[in-house]
Amino acid sequence: MSILTVENISIRFGGLVAVRDLSLSVEPGEIVGLIGPNGAGKTTAFNMISGYYHPDEGRVIFGGKDVPKRLPDQICKLGLARTFQVVKPFPHLTVFENVVVGAYNRTNNKKVAGRKAQEVIDFLGMSDMSQQLAGSLPVASRKRLEIAKALATGPKMILLDEAMAGLRPAETDQIIELVRQVSNEGIAMLLVEHVMRVIMSLAHRIVVLHHGEVIAQGEPNAVVRDPAVIDAYLGGEAVDAASH
Repeated sequence: MSILTVENISIRFGGLVAVRDLSLSVEPGEIVGLIGPNGAGKTTAFNMISGYYHPDEGRVIFGGKDVPKRLPDQICKLGLARTFQVVKPFPHLTVFENVVVGAYNRTNNKKVAGRKAQEVIDFLGMSDMSQQLAGSLPVASRKRLEIAKALATGPKMILLDEAMAGLRPAETDQIIELVRQVSNEGIAMLLVEHVMRVIMSLAHRIVVLHHGEVIAQGEPNAVVRDPAVIDAYLGGEAVDAASH
C-alpha cells in the first residue's frame, strides 16, 4: 500500500491553472523525484500535499487518511514532513535548539525532545556544530539543518524541496549520502531537484511536470530519454550528463 497517493489534484490562481490533474504515488521507503522546468508547478504540488494550499479538485491521501483541508501542523503529526527551497532556520537559536523545535512535534516533554534532537544530530553527523548559532552556518550546513529539523518531527515521509540547490559538487555529494542514510531508515521521500546527477543517483522513479501537467513518469533511465522530457526540460547535453 502506498504511503502517499495523489489523485488528480488541480489548483488555480485566478485564471492560471498552476497544477492540472496531477496523480502520483510513493511507496514506503521509496524515493521519487519530481522534476521539471521553473514554473512547472513542483513547489505548488508540494504546497498542496503538505497542506499550505488546498487543491480545487482531487485528493491527497497520506497513510490512508485524506490530507485536503488539514493544516500543515496536522499533516506533520500524521508523519509527513517537508523542507523548503529557501532555508529559514531560527538564526538566534543554536543548531541543537532548532532541531528541538522539530522534535516537539511528537512530545511536549523538554527532556524527550532534547534526546530526540541529539539523536538526529548524531545520526546526521552534526555534533560538532550543535552549539553554533544557526544564523552563522554556511549554506551547506543550513541545508543539512533543514533536513535535521524535518527528521526530528518523526516522519514516515519527507518532501525535499531543492535540498542541494546552490551547493558545490563536494557539498552535494555529502547531502546525497545524508539522504541515502535517511532513506535506509525506511523513510519515504518525494524529491524536487534540478541537479540531474542527484535525481539519477537517488530516485527509484521520476515524475516530470511541465506547465502544471505530468508529461512522463517511470524509471529514471527511461524518463530522461523520453523525447517529450528532453524537449521540455533536459536537452541532449543534460541527458548525456545525467547518464554519467
